[in-house]
Amino acid sequence: MTARRRDPIFWFAALVLVALVVASVLGQLVPGLSDGESTVGGRFEPPSLVHPLGTDSLGRSLLARLLEGIGTTFLMSVIAVLVTSVLAIALGIVAAYRGRWVREIVLRLGDVLYAFPAILLALLIAAAYGPGWPAAIASIVLVTLPLMTRMVTAAAAQVMRRDYVTSARISGVRAPAIMVRHLLTNVSGTVIVQATYAFSVAILVEGGLSFLGYGVQLPASSLGLLVSEGNVYLLTAPWILIASGGTMVLAILSVNLLGDALRDRLEPRTAVDIS
Repeated sequence: MTARRRDPIFWFAALVLVALVVASVLGQLVPGLSDGESTVGGRFEPPSLVHPLGTDSLGRSLLARLLEGIGTTFLMSVIAVLVTSVLAIALGIVAAYRGRWVREIVLRLGDVLYAFPAILLALLIAAAYGPGWPAAIASIVLVTLPLMTRMVTAAAAQVMRRDYVTSARISGVRAPAIMVRHLLTNVSGTVIVQATYAFSVAILVEGGLSFLGYGVQLPASSLGLLVSEGNVYLLTAPWILIASGGTMVLAILSVNLLGDALRDRLEPRTAVDIS
């Protein structure tokens, strides 16, 4: 039996995330769950057999809105993390290969972005470009990019010190070939691990922006938007906050647990000081 098969934390986190994704997809396909904008009952009906999670302030099904919100938050986070990963790979590999002033410029620019508190940086971007999907995705990218770039640069710098890379450079192998064949393949584990952590940060940033009114806008739904609504009606309909907040916490916890499990398997045990 492999180590991964014996790891209950890994499988718990993976199953929770798969269950959330499947539930969100089914919510878009199953009649009665695919429409979170229609009134299906009275205002603030508590959970029941007819409406398992109750209704909101307009009599809409909270279950339908929650499933839509999971899909919206996850989709935005995945897009942002993919953009972050591509940029971090490009910047980190080039910085490690070129070294010297190129690496210093990349790392120092990352330090400037990293110096800003995440939610403050996200609010500045959202305030500049207006609320909505583009601002939220751009905010997530700028918040998650500095750390991932630094980690990719460190991993790539470690690979650059290996003998086969030195031999390839002496033999006249072109830089793009070395970057792709040697650096990219060897930093893939670091990218995967950092992407999982970036995904959890993305959920938090989206939630914070939507909670403050700068993220996803009505009539659409997201986990952050539902948490914001649940906070307003906490005493009247506590099930809104419990359902949305609990789902967000469960998602972030599962992603972090999955990232910890992947880190033990994929990341190198040693690192290079690049500061």
